[in-house]
Amino acid sequence: MKFKLGIVIFLIGFLITVVGAWLKITHITLGPINGNIGLTIGTIVQVVGIIVLIVQIMISRKS
Repeated sequence: MKFKLGIVIFLIGFLITVVGAWLKITHITLGPINGNIGLTIGTIVQVVGIIVLIVQIMISRKS
């Protein structure tokens, strides 16, 4: 239960990445959002989620 925030952030990034891949495959743009931007934002959010998980693990091991 301590790692809930990191997992949620990672899953949101995963969903953004899936939508970005779908946009790239179908060559659809949703306003300013295209496949490349969706994939980039999704990957950045996933990296942030992993960093949050690592920090939470390090904090929980200290206590």
